[in-house]
This record gives sequence, structure tokens and C-alpha cells, in this order.
Amino acid sequence: MKLRFTPRALDNLDVISSYLRSKNPAASSHVRAAIYESLQTLLLFPRIGRPQKAKGVRKLVTRKYAYLIYYMIDDDADEIVILNVKHPARKREHSDA
Repeated sequence: MKLRFTPRALDNLDVISSYLRSKNPAASSHVRAAIYESLQTLLLFPRIGRPQKAKGVRKLVTRKYAYLIYYMIDDDADEIVILNVKHPARKREHSDA
């Protein structure tokens, strides 16, 4: 399986990184590493995330910083589609099932 990021998810990652880099460059690197570590875990265990009310959408919470990664599994394309990445304090589009 491979990861595919929607443009929105890539934008989310850029916004998170830019914001943190402006406040604390070291924190930016740590958070980015935690997010990518969670994505690596997702590749190994695609169904690890909690199902959401929206059909097919799942949520994975990063370990250390609790960022929310929303994704879908496309078995036909053998892909995990990253829909968006959010800080837990931000408004959420999806809710747990």
C-alpha cells in the first residue's frame, strides 16, 4: 500500500509546519517527525484508525502531539488517501462513529 495526499492534506501540513516554525523551529521538526512516524504506522496497519460517521473515513491520532489524521483506504488502488491533518483544537469536519 502507498500513501496519497490530497492537496488539502498537503496544505494542512504546510500550515502546521509554518506556524510552528515561526514560534519554535525545533518544535516544528518534532511535530513533523511525529506525524510522519504515524503515517509509517498507518502503512503497516491501514485499519488502525477509528471509523468516523462519514462513510469510509477513519481517524488516526498521532502519539506524542495528538494531531488528527483523517484518511480513507482505497483497496482498488492499493492506497491510503490522507484527507487532512488537524490540530485537535481546530474545528473538526468528521466525528467518531
